[in-house]
Amino acid sequence: MPFLVFLIMFSLALYLFYKTKYFRCNRPAEKKWLSAKSSISLGVFVGLFGINQLFLFSSTITYVIASIFILLGFLSAINGIKAYRFYLPFAQKEAEEWSQH
Repeated sequence: MPFLVFLIMFSLALYLFYKTKYFRCNRPAEKKWLSAKSSISLGVFVGLFGINQLFLFSSTITYVIASIFILLGFLSAINGIKAYRFYLPFAQKEAEEWSQH
């Protein structure tokens, strides 16, 4: 599953990118918005990693642990999406105010 491995690596790269931007940002609403984006990326990474394990190994323990990874990863991504939608208007308003000063 080379495509799945590519998606796993891409989501990990996005997580690192957004975490780096998070630490460099000074505005509070934008920090929370970037944190939500990194949470989405990390959740997708963990979920896809769990799916990848299903293809690599076939044992009962693998199925249990992979299902936990998939569940926790995609729940984290869903919570990140909710936070992203919540903080987006605040980050936009903060950016507009910042550009006016």
